[in-house]
Amino acid sequence: MSILLSVVVPVFNEEDVLPLFEDRLRPVLDGLDVPYEVLAVDDGSRDATPLVLQKMRQRWPQLRFIRLQRNSGHQNALTAGLHHARGAYVASIDVDLQDPPETIAEMLRHAEASGLDVVYGIRADRTSDTPFKRWTAGLYYRVVRRVVGAEVPAEAGDFRLLSRRAVDALTGLKEHKPVYRLLVPWLGLPTGEVTYVRQARAAGQSKYPVSKMVRLALDSVTGFSSAPLRVATWLGCAGVVVCALLGAGGLAAYLRGHVVPGWSSLLVVMVFLGALQLLCLGLLGEYVARIFTALQNRPAYVVSFDSETVANR
Repeated sequence: MSILLSVVVPVFNEEDVLPLFEDRLRPVLDGLDVPYEVLAVDDGSRDATPLVLQKMRQRWPQLRFIRLQRNSGHQNALTAGLHHARGAYVASIDVDLQDPPETIAEMLRHAEASGLDVVYGIRADRTSDTPFKRWTAGLYYRVVRRVVGAEVPAEAGDFRLLSRRAVDALTGLKEHKPVYRLLVPWLGLPTGEVTYVRQARAAGQSKYPVSKMVRLALDSVTGFSSAPLRVATWLGCAGVVVCALLGAGGLAAYLRGHVVPGWSSLLVVMVFLGALQLLCLGLLGEYVARIFTALQNRPAYVVSFDSETVANR
C-alpha cells in the first residue's frame, strides 16, 4: 500500500523527550486512518537516543529511523529525511513538542482540500519562548524578508507540510548548506497556512544555542543574496569619504598654523579603518567558503544505519 503521509523528525540527543513525542504523535497519525510512516533522523546522537528509537520501533511498526554517521546539523538532517521519505505528503516537525503534532492533521486536510503544495505552520503565539528568543527570531525574519523577499512567511520555522512535487523539487536542488525556511518559499508553489500556539519544550535542553542561530542567519543571508558584498563596498566607500574629510581637515589646520597633537584621533582612524577592512574581508570570506564547500562536492550527510534496510534483510 502506498504511503500517503511521511513525518520527518530530526533528532539529536533527545532520549528524554522521545517517549512523550510518541504519546502525542501516534494517536494523531493513527486517527487519520491513512497509510503513513514516521521517519526519525538521528543526527549522530551521543546519548541513548538510538536505543530509545529501536524500542519505539518494536511497538510502533510505522516508525522508521536512520542514523547519520556524524552530527551534520539540523538542516542536513532534514535533507536526509526528505531524500528517504516515501509519502505523497511529507511533514517535518521537531521532536521537542514545541510545535503541536495535532496540527499535522489540519495541515493535511488543508492541503488536500485546497490542492496546496506547501502548508506552513505559523506561530501565532510565542509567549512560551524567552524574550531573547522572540527578539532574535523577530530580527532574523525582518532581515531575511528584506534581503531575500517578502514571500518568506514571518513566524514560520521548519514545521510544514510538503507535497511530493515540492519534495522532489527540493531534493533536486544542489544546495550544500540548505535553509529550508527560505528554499521552500523560493519554489513559488501554491501555499497555505495553519496557525498554532507554540508550547514550551516538553523535556531536555534546547539543541539550538546562540552559535547555531548565528550560523543559520549567516547561511540564510549569504546563501540567498549578494547584499553583504554590496554592504562591504558601501562601507569601503564611506571609509574613503571619512578619511578624505579627516585629511582635508588636517591640511586646513596645518595651513592655518594650528599644530594639533592629534595622536588619539589618528589612533581612532587607524582602528576604524582596520576594523572596516577586517569586516569586508570577513564578508568576502563567507562567500569564498561557500565556493570552496561547493567545489569539494562532499555529501551533506552520510547514513550509517537504516532500520528499513535491516528489517528487509
